[in-house]
Amino acid sequence: MDLRKVKTEQAIKNAFTLLRSKKELEKITVKELCAEARINKSTFYSHYTDIYALSDTLEEEVVDSITKGVLHPEYFEQNPAEFTRELFYAYFAQNSLIMILFSGKQRNHLAERIERSIKELIFEKYPEYRDDVMKNVILSYCIQGGYHAYAGNPQCDVNQLVNIIGALTGSIKDFMM
Repeated sequence: MDLRKVKTEQAIKNAFTLLRSKKELEKITVKELCAEARINKSTFYSHYTDIYALSDTLEEEVVDSITKGVLHPEYFEQNPAEFTRELFYAYFAQNSLIMILFSGKQRNHLAERIERSIKELIFEKYPEYRDDVMKNVILSYCIQGGYHAYAGNPQCDVNQLVNIIGALTGSIKDFMM
């Protein structure tokens, strides 16, 4: 990709992130984004079909980064508490973007996207889990429940919160056998 396209793409993403930090997704217009990024509308539309496509791209980048932060997917089977800790430290590494991109009506999208992404990561390592109802329910519980506990307690010390969620997740190991 040529340098101009890279710089334009970054300008669009930066402008969107700035605008998104101030207002709901539905209230951001292409016109104001273009003014903030110092580009014209045709340039924006050569990169994205609309504001929602741009938001979706940025959300997917955050989810990919979080998923890549889970370095040991096998821990889900071997050490669920440590698996959860890895996942939540990966969340924390992206926390500022999460708070911007997944605020307001977008809040629950993160947990749904993370669940799909993490399940695919696990299913690559353990393909037999794809059709295992018990493993799927446990994964959903760990990811969705853990995320909502994490997001719902922003006043807590991160390490303490992650350790509590990890300990709770660790207690489900008996169900996986």
